[in-house]
Amino acid sequence: MATEEEDSSAALPATDTKKAGDNGACIDRQPDTVVHQAGLSRTRSGPGAHSVTGIRVLKRNMKRNGSRSCVTRKNRFGSRERDWLKGDTQRGCVCLYGGTVDPQPPASGTQASSTPQTDLQLVLCSTSTTVEELCAQRNGQGLYVQLHGDLVRRLDHLERPLQMVYDYLTTMGYTDPVRVQHEAANSDLSCMIRFYSERPVNADHQERTMLKGVFNVRKGKTQLHKWAERQVILCGTCLIVASVKDSLAGKMHILPLVGGKVEEVKRRQHCLMFSSAGSREQTYFVNFDTLADYQRWHRQASKVVSQTVNLVDLSCYSLETVPEYLFYCQDLTHLNLRHNFMRLQGPGSLLNLPRFSQLKSLNISHNRLGVFPECVCEILTLTELNLSCNNMHTIPVQIGNLQSLQTLSLDGNNLSSLPEQLGDLSQLNSLGLSFNNFSQIPAVLERLYAVDKLAMAGNRVASLELSTLVRMIHLRNIDLRLNGLRWVKCETSDPVNHVTHLDLRDNCLDSLDLNPVCNLETLHCQRNRLGTLSLSGFSLRMLHASSNRLTTVNIYPVPNQLTHMDLSQNLLEYLPDWVCDCQKIEMLGVSQNLLSELPSRLLNSLSLRKLLAGNNHLQRVPDLLDHIPLEALDLQHNKLVGLPETLFCKALNLKYLNVSANALESIPPSSQSEESLSTLQELYLTGNNLNENCGALLVGHQNLRILHIAYNQLLSFPASKLSKLELLEELNVSGNKLKTIPSTVSSCKRLHTLIAHSNQITVFPEILNLPEIKLVDLSCNELTEIQLPDSLPATLQELDLTGNSSLTLEHKTLNLFSHISTLKLDQKSAPTPADSLGPSTLWKHGYSEMKGQRNKLCVSVLAVDCFGDSGEGCYGIFDGDRNEEVPRLLQCTMGDVLCEELQHSSTDSVYMCNTFLTSHRKLGMAGQKLGASALLCYIHREQSESGGCFSLTLANVGTCQAVLCRDGRPVQLSNVFSLESSTEEMERVKVNKAIITEDNKVSGVTYCSRLLGCSYLSPWVLPKPWVHTEPLCAKDEFLILGNRALFERVSYKEAVHTVQAVRDPCAAAKKLCSLAQSYGCKDNIGAVVVSLHVGEDSCTCEQPVLSDELRGPPPAPVPVSVTTCPSDPGNLSSSSGIGTELSSETSASEVGSEAGSTASDEHPSSGSASRPERRCSVHPAPTLCGIMVPGSAATGTHPGVFQRQPSSATFSSNQSDNGLDSDDEAPLEGVISNGSKLEVEVDIHCCAFQLRSGPTETPKELNLENHDSKMRRQNSVVVSATNGCLLAVCGRENGDLKKSPSTSSLFGKKLSNGSVVALEDSHNIIEVALEAPKKKSGYFTAPAQQDPEDQLIVPPGLEQEVREQLKGQSLLVSGISTPPKLTCGKDPLWDQTHPQPFASSFVPVPGLGTILQQEVYDTAL
Repeated sequence: MATEEEDSSAALPATDTKKAGDNGACIDRQPDTVVHQAGLSRTRSGPGAHSVTGIRVLKRNMKRNGSRSCVTRKNRFGSRERDWLKGDTQRGCVCLYGGTVDPQPPASGTQASSTPQTDLQLVLCSTSTTVEELCAQRNGQGLYVQLHGDLVRRLDHLERPLQMVYDYLTTMGYTDPVRVQHEAANSDLSCMIRFYSERPVNADHQERTMLKGVFNVRKGKTQLHKWAERQVILCGTCLIVASVKDSLAGKMHILPLVGGKVEEVKRRQHCLMFSSAGSREQTYFVNFDTLADYQRWHRQASKVVSQTVNLVDLSCYSLETVPEYLFYCQDLTHLNLRHNFMRLQGPGSLLNLPRFSQLKSLNISHNRLGVFPECVCEILTLTELNLSCNNMHTIPVQIGNLQSLQTLSLDGNNLSSLPEQLGDLSQLNSLGLSFNNFSQIPAVLERLYAVDKLAMAGNRVASLELSTLVRMIHLRNIDLRLNGLRWVKCETSDPVNHVTHLDLRDNCLDSLDLNPVCNLETLHCQRNRLGTLSLSGFSLRMLHASSNRLTTVNIYPVPNQLTHMDLSQNLLEYLPDWVCDCQKIEMLGVSQNLLSELPSRLLNSLSLRKLLAGNNHLQRVPDLLDHIPLEALDLQHNKLVGLPETLFCKALNLKYLNVSANALESIPPSSQSEESLSTLQELYLTGNNLNENCGALLVGHQNLRILHIAYNQLLSFPASKLSKLELLEELNVSGNKLKTIPSTVSSCKRLHTLIAHSNQITVFPEILNLPEIKLVDLSCNELTEIQLPDSLPATLQELDLTGNSSLTLEHKTLNLFSHISTLKLDQKSAPTPADSLGPSTLWKHGYSEMKGQRNKLCVSVLAVDCFGDSGEGCYGIFDGDRNEEVPRLLQCTMGDVLCEELQHSSTDSVYMCNTFLTSHRKLGMAGQKLGASALLCYIHREQSESGGCFSLTLANVGTCQAVLCRDGRPVQLSNVFSLESSTEEMERVKVNKAIITEDNKVSGVTYCSRLLGCSYLSPWVLPKPWVHTEPLCAKDEFLILGNRALFERVSYKEAVHTVQAVRDPCAAAKKLCSLAQSYGCKDNIGAVVVSLHVGEDSCTCEQPVLSDELRGPPPAPVPVSVTTCPSDPGNLSSSSGIGTELSSETSASEVGSEAGSTASDEHPSSGSASRPERRCSVHPAPTLCGIMVPGSAATGTHPGVFQRQPSSATFSSNQSDNGLDSDDEAPLEGVISNGSKLEVEVDIHCCAFQLRSGPTETPKELNLENHDSKMRRQNSVVVSATNGCLLAVCGRENGDLKKSPSTSSLFGKKLSNGSVVALEDSHNIIEVALEAPKKKSGYFTAPAQQDPEDQLIVPPGLEQEVREQLKGQSLLVSGISTPPKLTCGKDPLWDQTHPQPFASSFVPVPGLGTILQQEVYDTAL
């Protein structure tokens, strides 16, 4: 058996002979044997002759059993091959999938299975290597490419695969050629772009395209005909039966199935009867051999017979040609070939489509045709033709032959003109020209009298001449969205009488005068720059003019037909008089203007049903004179001190009222008598000055379902009044001064949400008897105990009890809470020496997530107060909009990816950008169709000549945003990547010919132009982030991160003032989310608040030694140790935070399917010991979740013990094999490889362990070990005191678990949606987990009490050494010596890490030596 280096050496002579053009080198290697290709000296003639040499291909079996050795980077190439790759960045590796390999003979000599397995061939080549050359080397027939796991396309013989990969990565956002070369060789990239040596077979596509087989067939219903074996084909709309067995020669019997019948024949097994429709009914009986065949044919035939038209849908099948048997379906009228790769020439190509003599509808959009297929002009029966998104530049004159054509779609091409012959199509009534390159309205439209809609959105029409429309009297509807339109002119006095609908959204108009368009009914002109607007009111029904700069709107005459008008987000200081004269207006939106009053006549209108006037300067609401039909009234964010006394008496239809963020001191009564007729269902009173007296006034609203009365001055809530609100479903009384929730809340049988955080509640309310209760938030109160019923409702999903410092939960209570999916608890806090050295004085965070009215939480948070080796911080928020998978995967992996990228670069824009791009790749198959907005903040130390200071580097994609409070003012740090917010992004998407729907979504999917995931929308939606670095100073107070839903409702200014008033980060984050809900948000809301205490005035740190890099070593490869308080060994020294969650759902290490492990294979080496550095209170010794990280500070004699590497929780990938296996050659301890699933053997609820270790070693001993190049690892013990039981884990396992920011944060908090925050000072999470009921299944269950059977057997040879390690009895000193600087010998691109020897040091723990010598421990963890 030849070794790998011998293989590479043997292969190099063959590859080295290929020097001409340096087009490619191909290496062939199998895991255990060397296979020499036949015909090494064979010569070829023709195009590929110069590149044909003796080649060998590296093959790796890509099994679905999670084989870890299939494509590990170390065993891919030998040293000679890596040197060849590093010689030029234009060289690289192409991964070819889809071939077959012969099975390896088993060692036992038994007969092996002959089933071929998919293999992976790694082909070394250059960017100039063409498909033709690669096929000549491999004797292949062709190559295929698949993007984002979607369609498979055959490559042209002149295309260059490696250059395609490089172009794809460059489009994603990579700029460094070396990094591009490195990423191109990563097998994870196959989820985005993958090459096949053969066309992959999709059984499902084959079944839907055509079914074929030889079966027993009988014609007719009588017994006169005999059964005979015949070839039977089900293709399109027909059943085809051959006349001869096993042959298609001779006569073919065609049975049309549309409208016919397919029935089971009960007299025979697996037999179907096929019957055609009509008077000349024909019948065939087909007897199938197997049940599978019978079911497959029955399923497909049932779809055909149920159709009402002769339709064949072959869209999205990667077809190059039409199936030959489809041409037997001469009754075919509708053919859909959308999203394929149809050929223009050859058998089965588009050239053969005229053979369908009755074809009426043809869809060949999204086929990359490049030119208009002139053959379709010969199908004279066509009435509908769709040629969208084919990159066509011209339309042939033959288009005039299609005289029956009624609908023609040419959207998403590169057309700039139309032929005159198009005007001959007299029946054409629909013409789609959107997203082309037209600079003016084509003149040929004047002759198309049947066309009533001009669809030209997304073109380049800069000006609109109304005189042009005068000549096109047939046009009724004009769509000119997204054209960059700058003005609308009218040079003639002729009126435009025929236009009724005009869409001018998202243009550049400064003013608009449409008085000549006298019959205009609907106008859309949102998101322009309009200062003035003039319209004719004769026929106006709907006006949408939001997001402009309007100060006035002139409409004459009064629009008596107007029913809907939206003027929100403008500069209106008053409403025009004509608004009050509109007799039919039903909806009026004037929010976010400068209005100081509302006309009395408007509010007393007898037609107005919905009035939105929030975010203005209103000081009063006019009195109501009579009964009005008003149903919804929004007056939030004004200056109201009262409401009309007759509001609820006169507005009896009022169902929605929002007066949040005003100065109300009271609310009007529900009626003027004892009997109330109120129909109010939703009432929002948050952010006023209401007191407990308002409770009595709410009784009359007995239909109330939602009541938000948070952040007022309530001291109590009348118990007798609350019991009257029997239909109440959601109650929010947060931010008041309540000391109790009345017991009468139990009368609200429909209540499912109770939010009462940030009060002074001491007694747990009686709400757990409610049958529909789902969410209870009593955080930030003064609870001391909980009295629970014998059983809890099964509907309870979330209980938040954080921020109750005096609360103690008993064992029985935890048992009752065991079924709750999300339980948020505090931990007991105990001061330890490590706490005084932690970075909690620099920053502290709090966060909040709310589902709103959605049934799942699609927002995740990453928050690590102690990130890296210099007391740094890492915070992120991820919003998946409608999916929860991608946010979960990102919050579990992104911190580790950042650690890895910091090892490769110290430039902010580089490592942040690469963090996002790598996270995008690691999403795997989950990121093909799903995506998420993401924002990541990294607070780090900057090295400068004047000393160390902190900076904040932020990167984001999508709509997650960040704002910094500096000197009391908001500073926007992020960039919003949505089509409505960024004109540059809108133009980029348009240039790439994306179809933007009327709701401004890319392909109707997302508002965002940049996301992590959604790779199938590339290049329209990209993962490249916005990166910004902001130096921090003493004026910086706090940082706020939030998703789109938060900042749509809460402005930057209000968010900053809100946090300033609260100060506590946890309570502030909860208040932000509660405010957004009260302001009308129904979606998921996420907020993170990070309080900053960064100042340099008192800094006494020694001047750091500057290196060649901007910063010191990255945060990953550093040794860590833990110090603990001798008086309380059971409490873990931790960083600041907000609480712990116990979840009965799957742990965060199992949430994903396609996110691979980000565990690094590098093992940092030890170097020379450095001089201890003096630290100050502003820059304390860094820690990681309570683990001391002696990187740049500390004094004393106790260097670190464990080696820390960037690592992520691994995920199960039971859905598919996406090639995200770890690169480790040997199996990792604690990790199980089971098929394609990787599982970490750990329960996250039982990982808050403390580290104990033995005597340290002197720097001299370390240097001796480095000189001898020997690695000495001492046995260290992890100890956790839990109910008198000491659990021990080998130091390596614990180090692996805590080595990454993502997994270390999992030690502290687990949400039901996988959100992660840092561990906090609170009561021992292990104690809570152990007292909770144990699951019968899982990775392991921690023992609830000491088990004398659990033993750690110490070998006799190590007994003396273990005893010496456990002798330490001295007290812990305050300082910790600086460990030796770690170095890592690693090639930046292809070489593997070469770990240098290192030594472990141990910290003596007083009072534990005797205990540890007497106790024995189970090491099953």
